[in-house]
Amino acid sequence: MEKEHLYQYILGIADNNLILGQRLGELCGHGPNLETDIALTNIALDLLGQTRSFYQYAAQLSDDYNSEDDVAFLRKEREYRNVLLLEQPNRHFGFVIGRQFLFDVFNYLFIQQLQQSTDDTLRAVANKAMKEVSYHKRFSSDWVKRLGDGTDESHAKMQEAIDDLWRYTNELFELSEIDKELVKLGVAVDVSALKEAYYAEVSELLTEATLAIPQDQYFQKGGKQGIHTEHMGYLLADLQYMQRTYPNMNW
Repeated sequence: MEKEHLYQYILGIADNNLILGQRLGELCGHGPNLETDIALTNIALDLLGQTRSFYQYAAQLSDDYNSEDDVAFLRKEREYRNVLLLEQPNRHFGFVIGRQFLFDVFNYLFIQQLQQSTDDTLRAVANKAMKEVSYHKRFSSDWVKRLGDGTDESHAKMQEAIDDLWRYTNELFELSEIDKELVKLGVAVDVSALKEAYYAEVSELLTEATLAIPQDQYFQKGGKQGIHTEHMGYLLADLQYMQRTYPNMNW
């Protein structure tokens, strides 16, 4: 197994957590109420904690970056491997919850399988993360039901979010050539095998929330190859500002 292939695979996992954590971090102090604000901030911290563990491992494999901070803050936009779903902006609370839910269902299934990895470090990080991702899925699922089966306005906004974000879900299950190689070695998760269970679970909860399941078969992709939406550059400008303005700074 080539070291570079494992490094790229780890980035694909960790970048998802970093970008979603950054999006949730933008909401700190702006939640609809204090309890939800704190809950979203805690989820962001969970994701960033998992990111650190993955990036620390990635830095050990990299010839270019020496620490998790270098991996997070010094790469260019085309070097990030997160899916497009997670870089979508916080248009309103329904979008925040919809994006979170559509990722959480996948991430729960993914981390569950990553616990079986033949790579000791990946398996250890997954074992530690399982409790957190279980809570994340429960939190976002409950909110989808509350908004979907709530007032006319909350239902409309939740439906709008699901309809808009649905186009990004299929990318979660794409396998690169590196992924396929590592799946054969038992290191990586075959995400394509999670697709049926994912859409079944998502559809069941949307129905319970009195929301319509989108029928659009057009899906967007590119994030896993480093081709991102227009939102990614602005997100990275905020994320990387301090490190790029004051190189090698420390607290």
